[in-house]
Amino acid sequence: MSSPAVQVRRALRPSAPALAKARLRVVPLRRARAPRMPFVALVTLLLVGGVVGLLMFNTSMQQASFAATALDEQATALNERQQTLEMELEQMRDPQRVARAAQDLGMVVPGNAGYIQPDGSIRGKATPADGTLPLRLAPRPAVRPKVLDPAPVVAEGSSLDRASEKSQRADRGPASQRGND
Repeated sequence: MSSPAVQVRRALRPSAPALAKARLRVVPLRRARAPRMPFVALVTLLLVGGVVGLLMFNTSMQQASFAATALDEQATALNERQQTLEMELEQMRDPQRVARAAQDLGMVVPGNAGYIQPDGSIRGKATPADGTLPLRLAPRPAVRPKVLDPAPVVAEGSSLDRASEKSQRADRGPASQRGND
């Protein structure tokens, strides 16, 4: 008897008619050409769509740039207007201008005030505003510190004078010294 391994090998071996059928043969070459026109149309359509899309994007970016420039100019103009209004407001709030306007309207500096205490008594003596107190419209002049206005220092017979005399003698040379001897 044969071994089981030999029997398995025989069972795996194909029969002769199956071998003849399973042999490879050369198949005749068929050329199936896809139509080129739809592909060319698709590529052309994609290119035209891309160019149109880029043009639309560029146009919208230019419009946004013009709008941003206009808004920047408007913001600058509004900022300048705000600064002008703030300066005018500061001028109107100036205490000297307010005091002059009050004086022009006939207002005067008030006198002393009296205060009513919680128990009903009056503290201080109230005086009416009669216009006798002066209203100072100009500010007091600034006092210059003494540190900024020192007394002048005069130096007589200083070492600078002696040094200049020596340099003049040296410039004259030995001829001038001989005449003095």
